[in-house]
Amino acid sequence: METRPRPAAERRKLRLLIAWIAALWGITAHAPYDRSDWLLENLLVFAAVALLGLTHRRFRFSLKSYALFTAFLSLHLIGAHYTYSQTPLGFWLQDALELSRNHYDRIVHFCFGFLLAVPFRELLTRVVGVRERWSYAMVVVTVLGMSGCYEATEGLVAMIVSPELGSAWLGTQGDEWDAQKDTALAALGATLTMSAAYWRGRRRRDAGLSRS
Repeated sequence: METRPRPAAERRKLRLLIAWIAALWGITAHAPYDRSDWLLENLLVFAAVALLGLTHRRFRFSLKSYALFTAFLSLHLIGAHYTYSQTPLGFWLQDALELSRNHYDRIVHFCFGFLLAVPFRELLTRVVGVRERWSYAMVVVTVLGMSGCYEATEGLVAMIVSPELGSAWLGTQGDEWDAQKDTALAALGATLTMSAAYWRGRRRRDAGLSRS
């Protein structure tokens, strides 16, 4: 595992990322659309930040990965403030594109795979020891599994809490295939990111061979 201290410039950038998330959390914690739903949604934020903080000495993600975590958590915090089905950006897209529903939740599920594929690949290659040529496909499989597990957990929570809160938290908006579509979008996001990473890596390898 990496133990060398980070350069001062990287530490400053990490502090900026932490400050951004803390500030956004404070803003979105003020007068959310539904306080109970906000608390449920923020369990993910609390767990993710705590896990990253507790493990950062044993395993350090790249600065790029921490920035991607920050971007995803930012999207999630905004959705938690309004509830996903009531997010203004989703309504704007709904009106602009003449969609049948607020698709902000779809955007965030897609971004789960699209943004977090790189951090997951770092974990798989540096901790699990997955070989590079297999890592691209394994990231997609990991995202698919995590998304499916999350959707199943959402369903269980919806059965335990009140129907009204469960509906707001799930954000299905009357779509019986909502969970399957969300999982597919996450896998699509990861596939696009890993496809781009694969081709970038292949071009670098080809360029190295041509120079040699």
